[in-house]
Amino acid sequence: MRFHTVSGAAAAIVALSVTAATAQDRENWPDSFTVGTASQGGTYFAYGSGWANLVADELGMSGGAEVTGGPMQNMALVHTGDAEFGMTTMGPARESIEGTNPIAPGMKMDNACAMFPMYQTPFSITALAGSGIDSIDAIPDGARIGFGPAGSTSDTYFPRMLETLGVNFDRRNGGWSDLGGQLQDGLVDVIAFAAGIPVPAVSQLEVQTDVNIIEFTEEEQQKILEEFPVSEFQISASTYQTLEEPARSVAMWNFAIANCDLPEDFVYAVTDVVMSDNERMQNIHRAARSTVVENWDKNKVLPWHPGAAKWFNENGASIPEDMIKGG
Repeated sequence: MRFHTVSGAAAAIVALSVTAATAQDRENWPDSFTVGTASQGGTYFAYGSGWANLVADELGMSGGAEVTGGPMQNMALVHTGDAEFGMTTMGPARESIEGTNPIAPGMKMDNACAMFPMYQTPFSITALAGSGIDSIDAIPDGARIGFGPAGSTSDTYFPRMLETLGVNFDRRNGGWSDLGGQLQDGLVDVIAFAAGIPVPAVSQLEVQTDVNIIEFTEEEQQKILEEFPVSEFQISASTYQTLEEPARSVAMWNFAIANCDLPEDFVYAVTDVVMSDNERMQNIHRAARSTVVENWDKNKVLPWHPGAAKWFNENGASIPEDMIKGG
């Protein structure tokens, strides 16, 4: 695994900013860390870059975000230790633990542990206003639909959802920013987003052109709820300039993950930085309003990292021992 102890030079630098005793406590910490996010233009990258930089600054160490293929790849990277941290949704997390992650079929990725709740990922559809596509049943047969990066939550689940609703389409993949440009250029007809809101690519589109943000009908929503591991969700009208009233949707929970072999005190310290000041996290991204202790119970799939579980249980959570790795 790609974990390294602090070098003598690094330890000396740390000692200048903290007590010698604290520096000694950091001997088993990695000398740097990486957070697996997703493509640029999506919420994962904005949110993940923000908390990675925050943790690096607060703990006085080197760390940052890495562009990845999203939740499925992040589970693989964190499981193997090629990334210390990552971000995933509950659906891809379950598939990875069960060994059905398409990146490595048959490999049970059980060495990625829960660290903290992030936010819900709503599933939403955007088209140009001039296209005439203002509902799911108005999507023409064979429409070119962008589902985000290959292996992302959107790419994994949204095609199945639209097939369930009887939509026939030509599947396209790409980063959210790239797909936004393709929508404007007429190279795709629809983008099916699964990302924390507001999605930066959608906000950018609104500035540049008129768009339709398409909601599910009650019947469509019910069909999806019956078939997929999602919950009811409403996109607030204040999320986007385009919306005049809340838009009906479905959503899946996201959690930050840590390699289970990382030192307990290191993960405790990282969790403390992120969770101790929610206003600061909301300044990074509005979706972080859901990054609160009360949402610890939204994880029903991943084992908790002992360091994260310790912080949460000290701050109002009740994570049972059998949900903690090694417990």
